[in-house]
Amino acid sequence: MQPFTRRVIEVISSIPTGRVMSYGQVAAAAGSPRAARQVVRVLHSMSAAYHLPWHRVINKQGEISIQDDESAFEQRTRLEEEGVEFTLDGRVQLERFTYDVDDMEQTDHTEQEQENTC
Repeated sequence: MQPFTRRVIEVISSIPTGRVMSYGQVAAAAGSPRAARQVVRVLHSMSAAYHLPWHRVINKQGEISIQDDESAFEQRTRLEEEGVEFTLDGRVQLERFTYDVDDMEQTDHTEQEQENTC
């Protein structure tokens, strides 16, 4: 597995319940800001094998990008069950529900510091 792919899996796996990230944000957090399409590929090919919370990744406008109506409905339903709210025009309020990957890195550093003091 390529390092970028591994990092994409780590980033997507870290998105907490009730939060979302865009494809581009995942790509940037994984080290390649212009690789949003690669994130789509990883989600498509590896979601089941790695039990990824695929429904927490949306486009940069806060919209569900899946073209298949049934899958798009499933994604919206899962997000709403987690407390993510949609506007009347079907967008996620990104300023409220976007996951800040810096929170993940701060948690990683805190955990490492705790391990080092033991």
